[in-house]
Amino acid sequence: MIIGYDHRFGRNRNANIEDLKRFGKTLGFEVEEISKQELEDVAISSTKVRKALVSGNVALANSYLSAPFMLNGVVVKGKSLGRTIGYPTANLEIAEDYKLIPAQGVYVAKAIINGKPVFGMMNIGTNPTVGGEKQTIETYFFDFDEDLYGQQLEIQLLERIREEKTFDTIDELVAAMKTDEAFSRNYIAALEKSNSQNA
Repeated sequence: MIIGYDHRFGRNRNANIEDLKRFGKTLGFEVEEISKQELEDVAISSTKVRKALVSGNVALANSYLSAPFMLNGVVVKGKSLGRTIGYPTANLEIAEDYKLIPAQGVYVAKAIINGKPVFGMMNIGTNPTVGGEKQTIETYFFDFDEDLYGQQLEIQLLERIREEKTFDTIDELVAAMKTDEAFSRNYIAALEKSNSQNA
């Protein structure tokens, strides 16, 4: 088990890494502590990462983590509403019961599928425009048309585009998604250009 230097748990968060190490000896697991890190003179803690994610600021969380935040899960069948408006999505069922989910909204996303990077945009939310109530995690992958049902995916969240909104009509929703797609493609192009220059 790997934990941050400031990790606390238990009632009133009174237990610390030493308590966890004792439990580990009894239960048969090892505990490794990650030392305190600094980013531009800001102490990085798990609390700061959580706050960034809860507010939807995945770019800040990623800078703290020095890696993109990821959601892991299995692609399951949804209502297929996205397909009817030209945006078929992969619906992700999160594997971990207590996984922290970032704020609802639309994000630039990336996954490795069949060994290749595939970019897209992810929506975390209830799809209020079509009367949805249950939160779902859906990703539309650009220039991609393969059956992903039943596959395990790790999807990186790179940047938040906007919060989830309720639109008056489906046409307004589709127009917003086209704007989201344009933003995402521009973001990805800039990212790939930067990566190639730094290679």
